[in-house]
Amino acid sequence: MSLSLSVHVPERDVQIDLEVADGETVALLGPNGAGKSTLLSVAAGLLRPHHGHVTLDGRTLTRVEAGRTRAWVPPHARQVALLAQDPLLFPHLSVRHNIAFGPRSRGASPRSAAADAARWLDRIGLPELADRRPAEVSGGQAQRVAVARALAADPRLLLLDEPMAALDVDVTPALRHLLWEVLAGRTVLLATHDVLDALLLADRVVVLDGGRVTEQGPTREVLSRPRSAFAARIAGLNILTGTWSAPERAIRLPTGDLVQGRLHDDGGAADQVAAPQPGATMTAAFRPSAVSIFPERTAGSPRNAWPVEVTALEPQSGLVRVRAGQLSAGQLSADITPQAAADLAITPGDTVWFTVKATEVDLYPA
Repeated sequence: MSLSLSVHVPERDVQIDLEVADGETVALLGPNGAGKSTLLSVAAGLLRPHHGHVTLDGRTLTRVEAGRTRAWVPPHARQVALLAQDPLLFPHLSVRHNIAFGPRSRGASPRSAAADAARWLDRIGLPELADRRPAEVSGGQAQRVAVARALAADPRLLLLDEPMAALDVDVTPALRHLLWEVLAGRTVLLATHDVLDALLLADRVVVLDGGRVTEQGPTREVLSRPRSAFAARIAGLNILTGTWSAPERAIRLPTGDLVQGRLHDDGGAADQVAAPQPGATMTAAFRPSAVSIFPERTAGSPRNAWPVEVTALEPQSGLVRVRAGQLSAGQLSADITPQAAADLAITPGDTVWFTVKATEVDLYPA
């Protein structure tokens, strides 16, 4: 492993263990306060945990035991670069000299550092801005320069803390594409709220909530079959949590309703998976497009049905997303055509039935 972290910060209620392989990009997903920035700050040497360690390429950067520091490498000597929402360029230096700062701080000659800066300016597509000051470039351009400055220092670990959060929507795709190009083969921890960042940039996703790891795995696997409410929400899936009811081979929700579906574990489909223990915590996941809406309960092939209260109707890529509040099943969404919405004549406050075929629902251990 290239990076190994064990972080316990009780004042922030954060306790996380994480390993990142050499050349791997890991996306940290989670709501505000989940512990993403705390983890990056500990890795960068900006925050000392109460207990834990940071090891990079076998070199101990931080080791603290019960509040006592046993080993500590200062931030500038860690070979770790942190890129945040604000590019934090040196205002008194030109773009060229901002990028050359990293190589110069490693002991490179002025000629060599200038050559590195020129190469990176070409790579980020901004050679014409070399002699401008940060105040003379746009926000998107400044963030591209910040990426070049960070990577010109050739860090062993790159930390990205919501690097696109402060950018306008029209410039975000260009920066995301640049990162896709330059992060290949680098060891990276990326904290983000954006599912596109994870899908396009990350090999693996780690979902944090309440200062703990709630799920992790290959990016597309986690986002296609999430087991936490946050991951399901950003992936656009509905998710329900309950306990396994053996007689019905279904998940029983806290309300008493049953959810039937296809049983999975980490390795196979229903005919290959042993039944969970009675009472085991389970989750059900299904796409909004799998939900049908009826004014009354319907019968038919094995299907799940819940009465819900409509809370909002939103345009969604040529469809209408119907959001429903809690009656029996929790927060749910359904995608229907505009014609179906008109035929149903539903409005916020109406009670309707959401139905989902059991074959459209995946059941997983929580």
